[in-house]
Amino acid sequence: MELRYRRASSWEFDLIIKEAEKYGKLRHEFFGIVEGKFRDVYAVNEEVWRKIESLKIKPHSFGTFVGTIKVDKNLVEKFYPNIEFFYFVDIEKNYAILKHRSAFRFTTGKGIHKEGVKEYNWQGSKKLVILDENGTILGLGLIQPTKKPFIRNITDVGEFLRRHKS
Repeated sequence: MELRYRRASSWEFDLIIKEAEKYGKLRHEFFGIVEGKFRDVYAVNEEVWRKIESLKIKPHSFGTFVGTIKVDKNLVEKFYPNIEFFYFVDIEKNYAILKHRSAFRFTTGKGIHKEGVKEYNWQGSKKLVILDENGTILGLGLIQPTKKPFIRNITDVGEFLRRHKS
């Protein structure tokens, strides 16, 4: 399968903005797409993009990988962000700030009880951006206000280290 790379279309950019608006304001405007089995989205600046366009060989990736555009189970196109995406968003809502011990626990793949949350802002989205007390993005969690754990770990920065080697 040949990979194709191109600028994000206005439709794709709208999907990216729509996802960012669940959490705050997107502060990046230029995204590239690498099309293969999926459409991988990369944040890139225009200077790098101009250099990419002048290459004789096609890159497999460029910039910062921020997520993938896929069709969901309801046949709707959706942007699925990864953790790095949120470094391009001013986080204003749908976040949780964890206390020190809970932050460490979260990065080991564990869920968090309400007592371990220093502060949170929940406005409709079940997904929350999880931060430590210093503002470092730790991952994504699913808020479960009537269950335990209060925040279930979806993904975190420690996941790569925990992967099993095959």
